[in-house]
Amino acid sequence: MKKIGFIDYYINEWHADNYPSMIAESAYAGNFEVALAWEETSVEGRKPIDLWCAEMGIARAESIEQVIEECDCLVVLSPDNPERHEDLSMLPLASGKPVYVDKPFADSFAAARRMVERARKFKTPLMSSSALRFDSTVTNALTQIGDNTVNFFSARGPGEFAIYGIHQIEPMVTLMGVGAKRVMQCGNERTKLMVTDYGDGRRGVVNLIPNCPFQFNVSYGDGGIVAVNDMQDFFARFIDSMLGFFETGESPIPIEQTLEVAALIESGSQALDRMDEWVDVAG
Repeated sequence: MKKIGFIDYYINEWHADNYPSMIAESAYAGNFEVALAWEETSVEGRKPIDLWCAEMGIARAESIEQVIEECDCLVVLSPDNPERHEDLSMLPLASGKPVYVDKPFADSFAAARRMVERARKFKTPLMSSSALRFDSTVTNALTQIGDNTVNFFSARGPGEFAIYGIHQIEPMVTLMGVGAKRVMQCGNERTKLMVTDYGDGRRGVVNLIPNCPFQFNVSYGDGGIVAVNDMQDFFARFIDSMLGFFETGESPIPIEQTLEVAALIESGSQALDRMDEWVDVAG
């Protein structure tokens, strides 16, 4: 059984709390276990790592180095603090062992590019994604669209743009590919709406609405339509994809798409301070 090590900014957060049970229930359940966990800091109002580890039945690591040495696969978490990802992944990305970096991959395109280059330098397999990419509705849309061009994409979902915008951006990049040229934020105080322009007539829209379920629509080819109002199975399918990556060392995601997502998050965040103005995509 291969050992997975968790590296986190603070360990008592939703992903760290729930990934172990998802892994235990996955298609790869007999192949992997979460064996070690380490956190950088203890946050007021969260369980200290000793208590968390005792309740989860996971051993506490004393350092990132221990996690790397004793584990076969590494998960850099910190899903709500992507600004910590580059530092937390510095040693893992030099390990040569498969590394999954939680969403959002990085807080800037420059940081994302440095992380990718470090992984390449040390021949470290690397994967990062929103779980929404793996929902069966996205997979089915890819099959339905086939070789046709996606003309327009629109997605809706909840949350703060910097942290949760990725859940709409990732399916957009999955279905439309890379090459976005500019973005514009044109929502309001409560609802964020980002238009992405590809420079060739194609556009995508990402809409963050409080309490809105995850949904998307696609227009492709000569009148083809995909309309999705319910996305439910993304976490189980994501966990299977992450563990499959740990098994093979081959990421199912083109790294160019991961970099594009990081660029769109950075540019979209900058555009929030320049409402109704186009902002060039980072990079």
